Amino acid sequence: MEFVVEEGKHLNEECSTLILQRIGFLDDPNVLPCVGNDAYSPTPQGHLALPLEAYGSSSNTLTLVQQRSPVVKGMMVEFAKNVADFAAASGKKHIVVLSSLDFGRWQTIDMSSGLQIYYLSSASMDGTDDDCERLGWKRLQEYNPEQRLWKYLSTLAEGNAELDDNMAFEDELGEEDYYPSLPFAALFSCFKAKGLKVTCLLCYCSEGDNIPEAFHLADAACSLLRLNPNNFQGNEGSKWIVPFSWQTVYGPPPDRSLF
Repeated sequence: MEFVVEEGKHLNEECSTLILQRIGFLDDPNVLPCVGNDAYSPTPQGHLALPLEAYGSSSNTLTLVQQRSPVVKGMMVEFAKNVADFAAASGKKHIVVLSSLDFGRWQTIDMSSGLQIYYLSSASMDGTDDDCERLGWKRLQEYNPEQRLWKYLSTLAEGNAELDDNMAFEDELGEEDYYPSLPFAALFSCFKAKGLKVTCLLCYCSEGDNIPEAFHLADAACSLLRLNPNNFQGNEGSKWIVPFSWQTVYGPPPDRSLF
């Protein structure tokens, strides 16, 4: 995995609020290529949007990596290893992975308190973390380090086994194999194998408009990292800078002259 610094970008060392600037790009052969115009501006300025972009904040020593393109089928473990190698070489100490989960797989549904955050942490062998528990989150109950695919994934991450086609991560999976087959599981295992602290924040969502879940995950990450979103400088009066495409999730507005 190669990191390419964006030309002409410099972090503002005197900034007291969290302002994430795009500082470069990650190039990995296991990620499908894609390219687009400026994702956040209503009037594109010609800033290319690429599959893996890195944003940084000097005031909070925080780095954010945004993945826009899927990983090549069958290469998720190799991609996770490359990301873990890069994070370790960059001196990162704590990795936070944000991921959605299929609502159809949710076993115990309780929406009485709204959207819920589940987590998985390397802080202990069973995946629990005191900080996450204090925030009111529940550990992902389906995590079992002794289950065959979780164990195999850990062995792969540690470099003690070769990828076995008979243990496919994407085809013919049993019910108990679903969670360790997801991308967050490979990332979790590879970061953990590198000796990095890793916390996965997870939220169940269904097909369609997932904007509320995206905001919920972002707020959860801020709570974990002790950041105050009210100090952020978003667009259109929001604390977040959101993609311009979100304004047309349901398509363009109807032609009022028809009514």
